[in-house]
Amino acid sequence: MSAYVIVEFTVKDPDVYREKYSRNAGQTAKEHGGEVLANSDWEILHGDSMLSSGAIMRFPDHQAAVSWYHSPEYQQLIDVRSVAMDARFSLLDGLPTRTEDESTSQ
Repeated sequence: MSAYVIVEFTVKDPDVYREKYSRNAGQTAKEHGGEVLANSDWEILHGDSMLSSGAIMRFPDHQAAVSWYHSPEYQQLIDVRSVAMDARFSLLDGLPTRTEDESTSQ
């Protein structure tokens, strides 16, 4: 079952974000099976607009997402991330696919 990392953020230093964080973070996610599905400024429909942008990444499963976030490769970007942006990272498990539903009911 897929898992999704939702990143809410506001860029503080565009140069550091672009040149040192974004590309490297994306590569570490890819190495753990992650795929960026969306990355843009939010259109706030309701609620707090403190964090202006967002990204959604899909991983093969919950463990792959957690392994990516705690990997040494990503953890070495944490100091760069704190310079580049204010952020909140959340993890959601996806819904079972039809084939997963069918295999668990048998």
